[in-house]
Amino acid sequence: MVTMRHLRYLVALAETRHFGRAAELCHVTQPAMSAQIRELEEMLGIDLVERRRGAIAITSEGEEIVRRAAAVVASVRDIEDLARQRQGVLVGPLALGIIPTVAPYLLPLCLATLRARHPRLEPRLRETRTTSLLAELAAGRIDVAILALPVDRPELETLALFTDRFLLATAADDPDAAAGPADAATIRPERLLLLEDGHCLREQALAHCRLASAANLATLGATSLTTVLQMVAAGYGVTLMPELVARAGFDDPRIVLRPFREPAPAREIALAWRAASPRRKDFQALGRLVTECWKAADGRAAA
Repeated sequence: MVTMRHLRYLVALAETRHFGRAAELCHVTQPAMSAQIRELEEMLGIDLVERRRGAIAITSEGEEIVRRAAAVVASVRDIEDLARQRQGVLVGPLALGIIPTVAPYLLPLCLATLRARHPRLEPRLRETRTTSLLAELAAGRIDVAILALPVDRPELETLALFTDRFLLATAADDPDAAAGPADAATIRPERLLLLEDGHCLREQALAHCRLASAANLATLGATSLTTVLQMVAAGYGVTLMPELVARAGFDDPRIVLRPFREPAPAREIALAWRAASPRRKDFQALGRLVTECWKAADGRAAA
């Protein structure tokens, strides 16, 4: 008999394309994960997984089963969430995904307030890139995500939180550091330092600087904005830094932050969740709290 365990393991394997990572996601051993998938294949009488060296692929027969399994897993989670709603707003477990260029800077502004106002909430954080968050949202593995718009997924609902303007981060000893407001269109491509491919902040910087190609960019293999800023401080180039970083207390005498001329480039930070989720009131309450904390940080910065 096919069980929820079989379906959860299959969905996790389809997301990660790796038995080891899927096992970690489900908090089981890799042999246990492999045995459950093999058992499911035997019960269904078809191969769901093509096993390769170091990774796996879902077979053509397995793709439709994975899609239906993901829907079942998400529906069961909705049933659990619906029952939990009777306990009140923001109570119990909440799997919150957040992109890496937001998490280290927004969480310090919000977590203390969140804990004080909703002490019975049990947040479980998942920090990863946008594409992974969207897949995990759709599969019901996380409840809600904080990311940058746009989100082009009809099965997801979004709530705008705040506008995060960009600043130009320049080495303090750079001749342009005291040049006043910056113009994104005049940034030399060879001077622009960016995160590696796959980060939405990279794509936003390319768009705002009107750079259709990354051929001449000083692209780094960096996965964190902190690393990029260290390169800026050492004089290797400039980068677009979200205002969120400054509000979170960024203070490095080696770096000057220059505002952009209006209209200043910016990104829209939002919550996203599955439209079918019964926890909309939870997400709206969370959104109001995050926006409030953002505005409070703005007030402290102005003071």
